[in-house]
Amino acid sequence: MAELRVFPLSCVVQKYAWGKIGLDSEVAKLLASSDPLAQIDPDKPYAELWMGTHPRGDAVILDNRIPQKTLGQWIGDNPGCLGSKVKETFQGQLPFLFKVLSVNTALSIQAHPNKELAGKLHAQFPEHYPDANHKPEMAIALTPFQGMCGFRPVEEIVAFLQKVPEFRALIGNVAAEQLERSVCNDPRGVSAALRICFTRMMKSEKKVFVDQLNMLVKRISQEDAAGKDTSGSSGKLLLQLHSQFPGDIGCFAIYFLNLVMLQPGESMFLGANEPHAYLYGDCIECMACSDNTVRAGLTPKFIDVLTLCEMLNYNPAPSSSKVFAPTQSRLDPCVYLYDPPVPDFTVMKIEIPSAIKLYLISAIDSASILLVIQGTAVGTSTAAISEMTLRRGSVIFISANESVSLHLSSLDGMLLFRACCLL
Repeated sequence: MAELRVFPLSCVVQKYAWGKIGLDSEVAKLLASSDPLAQIDPDKPYAELWMGTHPRGDAVILDNRIPQKTLGQWIGDNPGCLGSKVKETFQGQLPFLFKVLSVNTALSIQAHPNKELAGKLHAQFPEHYPDANHKPEMAIALTPFQGMCGFRPVEEIVAFLQKVPEFRALIGNVAAEQLERSVCNDPRGVSAALRICFTRMMKSEKKVFVDQLNMLVKRISQEDAAGKDTSGSSGKLLLQLHSQFPGDIGCFAIYFLNLVMLQPGESMFLGANEPHAYLYGDCIECMACSDNTVRAGLTPKFIDVLTLCEMLNYNPAPSSSKVFAPTQSRLDPCVYLYDPPVPDFTVMKIEIPSAIKLYLISAIDSASILLVIQGTAVGTSTAAISEMTLRRGSVIFISANESVSLHLSSLDGMLLFRACCLL
């Protein structure tokens, strides 16, 4: 029997409390359409679909001719499937975790350490930092998606300090004036002033910030009820986050961080030390295989304020600079590449128009995971032996240097995403 190197996967669903509920969730919809036997609970959150080999969500192989039960076990026994460069660079491990997220309430404001800091944190506090890897990540919107990412331009933060007295009271006049003066300074002066202001906020005493936050929420609620425009205080977002996390310091972070709105197909890349939070919507996410997160707010979990304030990238930039555009492949007009500035992962968006009925998923020198978002096809491969039925929610593992032919049966083409590692 020929070696099976292309096969379908059943992937783990994480039901975190912040996920969209029942069939409002893209994760639940993908699960329901890929598995006719799946029972979707209309009252439960379906937050994340994990496609990869992470120990907390190792994908199950859906081919009983393969003796190994999970993808992690199979790659462990067949590391050549990763491709020679990937196998060597990442010590025989799949270097990325591919996900779908359906966000109903905000995820914590957080940042991920670079490799050097991750190693130190893991050695010192393994209970909070479970591995020594960095965790760059990229989100690609499937539906209109709202997030926060990176520090706003200083002019915007200064405007909030002048329009939102409760915010200014929390930072203190001295630090606020230093930031106001820094607008004309060199970038290092701006970063230093920004660091002082953000650290002042994060280290403020709980009673102080809760009192200021309650005053702010009361004032904005009254203005909103009176029909006044509260956009100068980001009133709508403030009330949204406060309803989800009352009394949380993260509610003030909206005055420091960019609000980023992504349309389907747009993405944002979150490098090391970049403060960010996902607020609402459905997205594809790809990341280095790590669990290291330093949290700042909008969470009941452990908040490591000292580490966070030390590690952040205090380089202000407009929200438009956070939107990461894909590039069309020169070799295949159906393929758009999201290729971030890290070696661990690349994501391809494959849009096959309805006029094409036979399409080749080309071989690359990397293992890859393919997810169907829209459309139906029968997949064949010399490395799969039997045909594979592909529909919305199907997930397939493709070993390095193997291709898959798609015989399309849907009238409106197909939309697929493929995660890989292009070294």
